[in-house]
Amino acid sequence: MDGQWLGSFNGTNKGIALIDLDDHSDHVAGHAYVFDGDPALPGFFARIDIPDRKPIQDLDIRLEALHPYTNEIIPPHRLQELFPGATIPNAAKLKLTFKQRVLNIQWSTSAGTHGTASLPVSKAGKPSDYKAHRSINTWDNFKRFAVGLEPGSFMFRGQTRPFRLRTAFHRTRRKDLIRYVSEDIPTLHRMLTPRAKHLFNLSDPLQNGAFWNLAQHHGYPTPLLDWTHSPFVAAYFAFRPERPPPSRGRDHVRIIMFDRKQWGLDFNQLQQVHFTRPHFSILEAYAIENERAIPQQALSSVTNVDDIESYIRSREVERGRSYLRAFDLPYDQRETVLRELRLMGITAGSLFPGFDGACEELRMRLFD
Repeated sequence: MDGQWLGSFNGTNKGIALIDLDDHSDHVAGHAYVFDGDPALPGFFARIDIPDRKPIQDLDIRLEALHPYTNEIIPPHRLQELFPGATIPNAAKLKLTFKQRVLNIQWSTSAGTHGTASLPVSKAGKPSDYKAHRSINTWDNFKRFAVGLEPGSFMFRGQTRPFRLRTAFHRTRRKDLIRYVSEDIPTLHRMLTPRAKHLFNLSDPLQNGAFWNLAQHHGYPTPLLDWTHSPFVAAYFAFRPERPPPSRGRDHVRIIMFDRKQWGLDFNQLQQVHFTRPHFSILEAYAIENERAIPQQALSSVTNVDDIESYIRSREVERGRSYLRAFDLPYDQRETVLRELRLMGITAGSLFPGFDGACEELRMRLFD
């Protein structure tokens, strides 16, 4: 019953519905969002509490309106000022029906509006739907392709396997980002502040992003994904881990290329993950107390979507463009790749300043 459900709704209005639910052992709770197809109208969110695990739930919920441009919660007394003549609901009745991997919803509101939705559960745990580029399937082909790209237009990510894109936060069973921002991040901030030289001001979006990025690089789950400006740094991260030979067939690593320049032109880039529409955005945070960020030519993406690939695919269909491409290269070329990357200055010692990186580089140079 816990998870993320995302899809369209129909009724008095049309738009997008998103539900994030966490398992709290004795109950399930989280938040629901609806965003009208008209971007000038307010969105709404509501707290959802499910006291038991029955497949059909009838709930009365309180609605909070969200500003369509700033994503801020709108105080009730300002609704008529911002939307004169409109009847804005403040409550709703929901009927939730959990059936296999689909959540069916019916609702009616205090304003007389109503709607239905059939939301599929996230597919983020499934294998990637993106097929690898057919002709760029060796290290030599990839190198020739990469050096012809326009610098700064793309970002890259190296993966040891062709996994589906998913943030570390969403790989946990947690999905409720309102809970994450209001409870988990303040707790982490209190814990890390005595250990840090810099006092991060989380009300500043740039410093907040830097804090999240720092936590991400030290293993704390965040709704960020790590990327790099360099296709060759991405290749290093893809080929870096050693692994035993496959039992059958040929083993591959994956390098993902994303058209960040065109994506930024086509879609608003948001820096928050709660009280906002579903999004996938680029984050170039300050590299505060993060010595690895600059040598890795690092940047991040931030999202409130569990299944990133399905979201990007839907945008590709909507715009008739291709934003994301995948390249699967044979793992048995690892020795050649790492040797050539070393000649480019891309090693553990250069990417991971400190004792760990230096020792890893010398281990690979002297013993592998």
